[in-house]
Amino acid sequence: METGEIKNFMKLLAVESGAIVKKYFRQEIAIESKQDESPVTIADKKAEEVLRELIMKEFPAHGIIGEEFGTQNSDAEYKWILDPIDGTKSFISGTVTFGTLIALTKNDHPIAGVINQPVLGEFLFGDNLNCELNDRPVKMRGARELNECTLLSTDHLHFEKYRDPVKYNDLIHRVKLYRNWGDCYGYYLLATGYADIMIDPIMHVWDTMAVVPIIRGAGGELTDYYGNDVLKGDSVIAAQPEIINKVLEILNK
Repeated sequence: METGEIKNFMKLLAVESGAIVKKYFRQEIAIESKQDESPVTIADKKAEEVLRELIMKEFPAHGIIGEEFGTQNSDAEYKWILDPIDGTKSFISGTVTFGTLIALTKNDHPIAGVINQPVLGEFLFGDNLNCELNDRPVKMRGARELNECTLLSTDHLHFEKYRDPVKYNDLIHRVKLYRNWGDCYGYYLLATGYADIMIDPIMHVWDTMAVVPIIRGAGGELTDYYGNDVLKGDSVIAAQPEIINKVLEILNK
C-alpha cells in the first residue's frame, strides 16, 4: 500500500467517524460504565461501527482491533487499530482534548497513524518519516534544556496507581510547565511544536499504535516507561530525542 492511498483512506475514515462524534458533542447522552469502570457513550460505539464498516468494505482481508468491539482477522498482515474517542472523559465533559485514533499496522508495526479532532477540524497524519497537520508539514520544536520543557500527562492519579509517584513528582519539579492536557491531544501538542514531553504510565494497543508513527514522523522518540520498545510495553514516554534519556533517568533512578 502506498502512503498516499493510506492517507486518503484515513481522511475518509476521519470525516465519516468525525461527523458522528460532532453530532453527539455537548449533547445530553447516556454514559455507560465498562468493566474497568471507564465511560463509554453512543458516540464511541457508533463511530467505531462506521470505521469498521468502511474498512471491511475497502479492505476485507485486513484485520481490525477496536476498543469497543474487539478483534477480527487477528492473523492478517495488515491491521487497523481504532479508538473512536480517545479521551471519552474529556468528550463527555465538553472539552476538546479528545480525538479519534486510527492506525494501520503491517506485521504488527505501525506504518501510519492519525489523530483526528473533528470539532476543531484537525487531521494529524504521520508515517514514521513525516508528519502533517491538515496537509501542512509539522515538527516537534527544537531541543531545549529540561528546565525549559513543557511536560504533559493524561491523569496525574495514574502515576500513583501504576508507577512511582515520588520519582514522577521529581520530574515535575525539574520542568518549566506541567499540565494534564492529555489523551491523544497531548501527543498532538508534541507533534505540532507546543510541548516537549508526554508521559502515560498505562496504555492499551489502541492508545499507542497511532501516536507512534506521528511522533516519529515529527522528529520525536518514544519508549515505554522503562526505556524499552514502546510497541511491547504498556506505557509511553514521548519526547525530544535530546532529553528522553534524562527523563528516563529521573523516572527510574
